Amino acid sequence: MSDATEAGGPVDPAGGTGEGEGGPARRVKVVLVDDHRMFRTGVQAEIGRTEHTGVEVVGEAADVDQAVAVITTTRPEVVLLDVHLPGGGGVEVLRRCAPLMADTERPVRFLALSVSDAAEDVIGVIRGGARGYVTKTITGTDLVDSIFRVQEGDAVFSPRLAGFVLDAFASTDAAPVDEDLDRLTQREREVLRLIARGYAYKEIAKQLYISVKTVESHVSAVLRKLQLSNRHELTRWAAARRLV
Repeated sequence: MSDATEAGGPVDPAGGTGEGEGGPARRVKVVLVDDHRMFRTGVQAEIGRTEHTGVEVVGEAADVDQAVAVITTTRPEVVLLDVHLPGGGGVEVLRRCAPLMADTERPVRFLALSVSDAAEDVIGVIRGGARGYVTKTITGTDLVDSIFRVQEGDAVFSPRLAGFVLDAFASTDAAPVDEDLDRLTQREREVLRLIARGYAYKEIAKQLYISVKTVESHVSAVLRKLQLSNRHELTRWAAARRLV
């Protein structure tokens, strides 16, 4: 079973890109950051056929300085980021690109793509702001699906890697939860838990037998009531309180 399939249910047979006679309906600009040129070439060949996948690779980098320069110049929607890089590693790239991640108009989102499945690597880049973490055993189809999910604001992990993150955040000091949870309706709590587990809006709608617009309304209500800004903060909030 591949990482993306484990992380969020079945993958669209067309690669999750909405491909039809006129090509994929969705498009996403991506930068590849990895210090192995042959690996970058392989990923480019696998996912970079824009007319089929909807993924446009707009830049590549082999170390931290190159990565920051290319990301700043091209402003991709998603960066595929290796954890171990010359110049300080993936965490340093995230630190220096923090303003781009925080841009509410055109946020740059990061998906870690690494051979490592060590807990400290996973937790390090997620604390740094990455939206997900998949290993290099992932298939091309599932990687494309994961890229689009991250572009949409979802968190993408395999279950075991997600466990590292949840355990890490759950071990931090958490405020009492009853008062905060009492502000939420039962349905809002259900949506909260599914969002924190990394489900996409469409998946939540299907599981709860409600429309995507209703899911969006519940998410907005939860964020407002808990005074949170985005799904990333919501996931951390829920994980710290062992709600997932």
